[in-house]
Amino acid sequence: MRKALALAALTAAPAVALALPAAGASAASAGNATVSILHGVPGLTVDVYANGQEVVGDFTPGTLTDPLSLPAGSYDLAVYPAGSDPASTQPAISADDVAVLAGANATVVAHLSAEGTPTLTPFVNDPGQLAAGQAGLTVRHVAAAPAVDVRAGGQPVLRGLTNPNEADVDVPAGTVSADVVLAGTDQVAIGPADLTLAEGVETVVYAWGSAADGNLALATQTVDADGSSPSGVAAGEAGTAGAGLPWWVAAAGAVALAGAAVPAVRRTQRARA
Repeated sequence: MRKALALAALTAAPAVALALPAAGASAASAGNATVSILHGVPGLTVDVYANGQEVVGDFTPGTLTDPLSLPAGSYDLAVYPAGSDPASTQPAISADDVAVLAGANATVVAHLSAEGTPTLTPFVNDPGQLAAGQAGLTVRHVAAAPAVDVRAGGQPVLRGLTNPNEADVDVPAGTVSADVVLAGTDQVAIGPADLTLAEGVETVVYAWGSAADGNLALATQTVDADGSSPSGVAAGEAGTAGAGLPWWVAAAGAVALAGAAVPAVRRTQRARA
């Protein structure tokens, strides 16, 4: 199992001064962590705030920030429709006291739950070691959609993946044609799309969007096997399949996260293909 990063929504805590060094700065320095943010909520451009300061403006769906080197500590995160005044607008998504751990390399994803509710889920980027000639493929299900299987070259390599979980597999390095189908069927939900999987590199694929609205899409990032910062993000529509799930009405109100801890994201054991 790989490590998971717990996202806690607790009572208010003293604000932590926010410092954002240049993108890609090393998180190896004492007390720092590398954090990226993926916008996986369709149909809404947003501004992202941390501890009351705007850190990402005009953030469009399907895009990922450059890695940020942040001091370890506690952060209050809030996501607003772009151009909103935080003093008079309820956040679309919020979470207080998000723990940023020293040395961690994580991606925080704003996305829809399986039922269509906006939420935040953190994932740790911890690829581990890959054998010579092998590449890593991690799939993270962050879409308002049912369980899915992931196929490479028409053959299932990951089965029964549900939101907001992830699974991974080692495959020979090279280019593969991948698609996402409804679990146990041949009904294509996303794809096919050609993925170039580099030797010694973990390629992370996010399935995001809403099946009900027909806007399921993929976003990707890469992480070197030594755990260095994610890079090489690409995103776009890649085929759709309806599933009769509810759709989030943007900016309908704040998501109540207080009083409970968001469960840590679990990983399946790495498979060998």
